[in-house]
Amino acid sequence: MKSAIIVFLGLVAVSLASPQTQDRVVALLRDDRVDQGDGNFNYAFAADNGLEMEVSGAPGAEGAVSMRGYYVLPLESGGVTRVEFVADGAGFQPSSDILPTPHPLPEHVRELLSIAEEFRRQGVQFDDQGRRIN
Repeated sequence: MKSAIIVFLGLVAVSLASPQTQDRVVALLRDDRVDQGDGNFNYAFAADNGLEMEVSGAPGAEGAVSMRGYYVLPLESGGVTRVEFVADGAGFQPSSDILPTPHPLPEHVRELLSIAEEFRRQGVQFDDQGRRIN
């Protein structure tokens, strides 16, 4: 009898620990699509859960497609964030306040980069061992 109670309590604990999902239907508030047939296109959608996206695209170099647009995502805090982007031959380039940014360079690194740039302007070259060759 004790083992049956322990098994039962274990099953209750497992069921309570499993993720509780809510099956919620998301309604589309906007769904616009335009394909001009020549490689140029636009699409936009917005949903009642805060998701939103708008993109325009055009043929790029060597058969690639260049796109520009944005998407909006809801945050756990209750707000939303907007990410703007360009996607072209240089890759996907997002821009947003929510994206991490590198730390500022220390002063000595900026100084070394300045020296390196001055060497480049003067035509100074180095071999693969770091020895000056001219």
